[in-house]
Amino acid sequence: MSWQQDWFEDTDESWEGALSARERMRLNRRPPENGRGRRSAPNRREIIASLAEENDQAIDFNPTYTRNLDPKHHERRWVLDALSGFYHDRVIDDVLHIVKGGKEANVYCCTATEHVGVPLIAAKIYRPRMLRHLKNDALYKEGRFTRDHTGKELRGTRETRALQKKTRFGQDLDFSSWIVHEFRVHQELFAAGVDVPRPIAHRGNTILMRYLGQPHNPARTLSDTTITAAEARPLFDRILENVELMLARNAIHGDLSAYNILYWEGEIALIDFPQVVDPRVNPNAFPLLERDIVRVCEYFDRYGIEADGGEIAAQLYQRYRDGLLK
Repeated sequence: MSWQQDWFEDTDESWEGALSARERMRLNRRPPENGRGRRSAPNRREIIASLAEENDQAIDFNPTYTRNLDPKHHERRWVLDALSGFYHDRVIDDVLHIVKGGKEANVYCCTATEHVGVPLIAAKIYRPRMLRHLKNDALYKEGRFTRDHTGKELRGTRETRALQKKTRFGQDLDFSSWIVHEFRVHQELFAAGVDVPRPIAHRGNTILMRYLGQPHNPARTLSDTTITAAEARPLFDRILENVELMLARNAIHGDLSAYNILYWEGEIALIDFPQVVDPRVNPNAFPLLERDIVRVCEYFDRYGIEADGGEIAAQLYQRYRDGLLK
């Protein structure tokens, strides 16, 4: 199934999940009684379209990319709702095109306003059903605090019960907590000097970061790149340095591979951090670290680099436990 097909399967649920609390209340409000004393059901598509139109008019956000889409196109409403606040706050100036479509999120190329300090921004817009595609999520969540959209830890009885029962409210909390976790980790890794795109802003289901590449020639992942033999060893060493630097900051990527390492003009950048684990509290830390390193070694094996990923992981983790990482 293509990502386009999967997108349209999830459209109604995804769009409604992205609405604000006020807008969800309006969707669920009981309509006025009809002439026969019964309440007629609202047309949810019409209400959603109306809300999107109101948002458009309120802030006059009409980016290049959505102008090329049919006004009733689901993706158009999705992009406008997710990015209009950043436009209003003068973070992004325009949305040029889609960079990548996926089951969990779409990435868009945006132009930044002058004060941001970078010419282009990559906007990663998650879909609420993202968690459906994150396999074995409990593996990553052990020891992790659940946080709301502001980053505040959720410890209340109502929230805990909703998460356990996986109610709609609980699913919303779970969804927002993953995204908040990713952005917080992204910020911390960037500050620590890890090779990651500069994080810029976060709101709702969207994360903004520096765009790598040229407007219509984005940085590709290592999996889609053929590097030279001369580049292989330096890049391999650099990736392992990043893994070590992350571990020194009590972070293990947990899903590292050639599919989420960007390559641009001889440099690399690690991306995608919702599943990052803290080895101080997660008992699955070492198996995840080992898997990350083994995958990296498997990729570089094609370039003649022979390395035992399991042994590298074991030695690195022992150094971490002995407090020998800088």
